[in-house]
Amino acid sequence: MKCDLYRRRRVCSCDLGEMKILVVFDFDHTLVDDNSDTWVVRCAPEQSLPASLKNSYKRGHWTDYMGKVLCYLRDQSIQPDTVRSVLETIPFTNGMVDLLTFISQNKNDIDCIIISDSNTLFIDWILQSRGVKGAIDSVFTNPASIDNCGYIGVQCFHSHQCEECPVNLCKLKVLNDFKESQANSGIHYRTICYVGDGGNDFCPLKVLKETDLVMPRKGYTLEKLLLKAKCENNAIKTQMVSWSCGGEILQQLRDLIQQ
Repeated sequence: MKCDLYRRRRVCSCDLGEMKILVVFDFDHTLVDDNSDTWVVRCAPEQSLPASLKNSYKRGHWTDYMGKVLCYLRDQSIQPDTVRSVLETIPFTNGMVDLLTFISQNKNDIDCIIISDSNTLFIDWILQSRGVKGAIDSVFTNPASIDNCGYIGVQCFHSHQCEECPVNLCKLKVLNDFKESQANSGIHYRTICYVGDGGNDFCPLKVLKETDLVMPRKGYTLEKLLLKAKCENNAIKTQMVSWSCGGEILQQLRDLIQQ
């Protein structure tokens, strides 16, 4: 029945242009098995931050807080090369390197993007360290750069009107904008596979359809929110398949390609 449904979608949509699968990844605790923003604290003296700095965090303003963290590292004379070398030690979640390798080998069928509350430098360095950057078509995250003095700075990704998301990033808006941009280029998606773990991954699921797939990490916040929404008959319509390793996601993608 499901295979027939996908075939009908392909036939009915053939006049729209190119039809592909879109894989959307979160980054921290999804592709990598930790939080890149907290991992960077390993650069600090004694691998910790002053209490005054930690206590300065305000809910929903994580990027502003990370700007302060990077300033603190700068004041401790921590150079970007040191930051990069530490970030390159963050572990990838089990099976994710194989999954990204599979995606890079199937770009005729799969587009792949990252939507993350990390930053461009951290994600780029980490992906390059494992040779999997080629799997990713676009990264939507907070822009970071190294200035002329060799200091790292980070800015908020965008502003938005969503009251449920952090002030710097609404993943629903990012996903909608990306789909619209791709459609204007003649690229449409017969299936979206959304892979994440956190609370900020719940908002973009509102635009997914019954033929799309959400894959929350087992035991993490997103799975709990989806189970709660299901019990409350929430309007989330997409299919749900939980995962604990990249191999489970890879099998879902193999099945989707063959449909």
